[in-house]
Amino acid sequence: MTEQTNTRIPAPLYAAAGAGDLAYQQLRKLPTVVNQLSERAAASLKAANVQAGTTATVLRDRAVTTDFDKLRDTAATSAVAFAQIAQERAAAIYTALVARGERVVGTGVVEAAEVVNADMETTEEPKAVEAVPAAKPRKRAAKPVAPKDPSAN
Repeated sequence: MTEQTNTRIPAPLYAAAGAGDLAYQQLRKLPTVVNQLSERAAASLKAANVQAGTTATVLRDRAVTTDFDKLRDTAATSAVAFAQIAQERAAAIYTALVARGERVVGTGVVEAAEVVNADMETTEEPKAVEAVPAAKPRKRAAKPVAPKDPSAN
């Protein structure tokens, strides 16, 4: 489906990154889309009330005159064709998501590398640390044993 890249990151991870970026971009458009759909729904509802009776009569007449055997054959043929088209579209979408993910991840990696390089340039070199010989452990003095009190018995 996709070409192998020279990176160690597999294509499915790039596809996931691309899907996440695409979802983020689409979610940013959500408030505008909701307002547009709300306006369209209100307008459609007004028009639907007027046409409901006429449409019901037309549909009832079509149901009586429909050839269901021909409809079944057409549906089976169409289902196979649509499945092939859906498979081709899915492969194209997957390839596009991988490419998008490579751009998203690649940009992030380059930016992170630039930040790290800039930090390394501005950071002073560490001072040399001299090894200090380890001190010999001191032996602990034994605790004096208190004599038993003969009256304690």
